Amino acid sequence: MRRDIFQAISDPTRRAIIALIALQAMTPNAIAENFNTTRQAVSKHLRILTECELVKQEQQGREIYYSLEINKMKEIDKWLEQFRKIWETRFNQLDKVLSTIKKQKK
Repeated sequence: MRRDIFQAISDPTRRAIIALIALQAMTPNAIAENFNTTRQAVSKHLRILTECELVKQEQQGREIYYSLEINKMKEIDKWLEQFRKIWETRFNQLDKVLSTIKKQKK
C-alpha cells in the first residue's frame, strides 16, 4: 500500500520522531529511548516514514541511522504555504478590526 506524507505526519509519534531526527541522525534504539513504547512500535513508525520518504536510512557499520529527508519536508511546506497566506490575511484583517475598536474606545 502506498502511503502519502500527510498520513505519515498525522500521527503524533511520527511527528515527534521527525522532530528528533531533524537535529541529528539517530539509530532506532536511540529514537526508542525517547518514547514510552516498544522498539518494535518505533520501528513500525520508522518504516512508515521511510516508505513516505520523509526519512532516509544510512548504514554505518552494523548500525542504521535515520535522518530527515529535507526535500520531502519542502513538499509539506509548499502545500501549507497556501493556507499560510490565508491565515496571514485573516490575522491582518483582525488587526485592523481590533485597531478600529481600540480607536473607538478612546
